[in-house]
Amino acid sequence: MGKMGMKSYRDLEVWKRAMDMVVAVYGVTGEFPAQEKYGLASQTQRAAVSVPANIAEGYARLHRGDYVHHLSMARGSLAELETHITLAVRLEYVPREKAVEIWNTTQEVGKMLTGLISSLRRMPKGSLPPS
Repeated sequence: MGKMGMKSYRDLEVWKRAMDMVVAVYGVTGEFPAQEKYGLASQTQRAAVSVPANIAEGYARLHRGDYVHHLSMARGSLAELETHITLAVRLEYVPREKAVEIWNTTQEVGKMLTGLISSLRRMPKGSLPPS
């Protein structure tokens, strides 16, 4: 068994919710104007994908500090994603109602990340995450 009695990062609820968020983001960005395919749509998708990718990469690291660093990067990507979605609403590329669903998920994922980071930071110095 891996960290915290789990076999894989795929068992982490935060990773699962982040993946749901990515799917929702792709649904919304697919409705952006064609000229945004390589602009805001692409940036928004990259920010979204970065969240579960950093959770997975951090989980695979051997050192707690590396794990926390990647979770922190995932939080940064969440803030970037929220900014892109807010801009898309202001540009009228996406209805506010659809954006609210994504914002709610980003808030949920953000709280989960904060909780995970806090629990890892409370562990005794030099210890590895539970396995």
